[in-house]
Amino acid sequence: MSAARGRSDGVRFDPIPILELLVRHDVRFVLIGGVAGNAHGSTTVTLDTDICYQRDERNLEKLAAALRELRVTLRGADPSLPFKIDARTIRNGLNFTFETAEYGAFDCLGEASGYTYEIIAANCERGDIGGVIVPIASLDDLIRMKRAAGRLKDLVEIENLSKLRDVREERGLYGLAEPQVTPRSRTRASRKRKTSPARR
Repeated sequence: MSAARGRSDGVRFDPIPILELLVRHDVRFVLIGGVAGNAHGSTTVTLDTDICYQRDERNLEKLAAALRELRVTLRGADPSLPFKIDARTIRNGLNFTFETAEYGAFDCLGEASGYTYEIIAANCERGDIGGVIVPIASLDDLIRMKRAAGRLKDLVEIENLSKLRDVREERGLYGLAEPQVTPRSRTRASRKRKTSPARR
């Protein structure tokens, strides 16, 4: 998956370095949203990276470390407002919409339309995003989350994802293909400790 693209404001969007960094910091998360939909075959263009993260204390510390390395800021907030990126800040909040210094918008959700990490991780699949193996929300869970969100753009995407599910079922396919280790993914993996399966 080649995901890097430009936004209208000139900011580069590329989820791959974000996911690499999360894996390197051993963050427990599941990829959701548009990038997850693309991994399942949706052609809908997305310009942000969305994850649902586990909220135990150790994971909050790991996520905070990754966010500091990404040099995130709160999207749409006054940059002069104080905002300290640490486990306590994340614990006291839930859903955060960030702008990274180099790779575009990054949304970290403790709960996505009523769905927590534990719910989504129970059904997630491992997939290859540009050579990075990450846990990806199942097609059924993506549809459920979008139905619960209920926005117009979500309703349109529900139709797209449902058609993808129908095609899969007609072909006897019930999930993402098991990711294959390629020379590129071996190179990427050598720069980090491990891939990031969602832990139950």
